[in-house]
Amino acid sequence: MSLPHAILTALLERPSSGLELTRRFDRSIGYFWSATHQQIYRELGKLEQGGLIEAVPQPPSRGQRKEYRVLPDGRAELVRWVAEGQDPKPVRDPLLLRLRAAAVVGTAGLDVELQRHLAEHRRQLDEYLEIEQRDFPADGSGGGDRLHHLVLKAGIALETFWVQWLAEAVGELAGEPAAEEVAEPGKPGIAG
Repeated sequence: MSLPHAILTALLERPSSGLELTRRFDRSIGYFWSATHQQIYRELGKLEQGGLIEAVPQPPSRGQRKEYRVLPDGRAELVRWVAEGQDPKPVRDPLLLRLRAAAVVGTAGLDVELQRHLAEHRRQLDEYLEIEQRDFPADGSGGGDRLHHLVLKAGIALETFWVQWLAEAVGELAGEPAAEEVAEPGKPGIAG
């Protein structure tokens, strides 16, 4: 996914000013595609120059606020992008690389980092589950969009995986010898 397509999606859902858009990224889209406020404003300018969005005339105000909406070419670009093929992306997580390195140099301090990650993933999972209860109750009374729910379910599944895996990693690490005793030169670490 790319930032221009995330912005087009958000603006098709609801025309917004740059400030409103950054707040929406902070609250929803940012759960799976993050961007800084500067990146969003820079991309809005590019999309406007490219004829994919336009600023909607606003009544005069002190802040010269611009509200943007998607033009037909912007919608066409998003339709094209949705249908475009894309290979799955490989996992690139520094924590996994740290574990691989710890197999070689020892685990000193790693337990604290694993516990911190576990707490953060538990917090995120709890937040996603609260959103699901609020927006997609089991009785179907929420009326939420099924595709939005699928995106949320993906987040729940990913956070569930991380919580389970990190709990296992914390347990494994608790049973390891001290860092000085771990890796000897030439001793194999994680398969590879």
